[in-house]
Amino acid sequence: QVQLVESGGGLVQAGGSLRLSCAASGRTFSRDRMGWFRQAPGKERERVSCINTKDYTTSYADSVKGRFTISRDNAKNTVYLQMNSLKPEDTAVYYCAVGVGSCDGLYTDYWGQGTQVTVSS
Repeated sequence: QVQLVESGGGLVQAGGSLRLSCAASGRTFSRDRMGWFRQAPGKERERVSCINTKDYTTSYADSVKGRFTISRDNAKNTVYLQMNSLKPEDTAVYYCAVGVGSCDGLYTDYWGQGTQVTVSS
């Protein structure tokens, strides 16, 4: 069974940094897009970032551009999200996500359980 397990969330002060990791298992994911979503209470789930297969091109939500960096290690079936200059608005549950194909794909095939990120002022 495919599993995605996130880690690295926690409580941080505004301006601080966190690094999220998502370890995927069950098969190889080198041909799949990997990314991160987040959801704050009362709000819709938002795609934060995505990284493509092979060429490793990336995309980011406007709200995090210049502050967050996504990367992946296909040998480890792991995707990372380095979050710098964190703001209280970044507070949310962050979910790792994997989908077949490129970041142009519409659907997520696998979800992680989520990790809480809380940014205090």
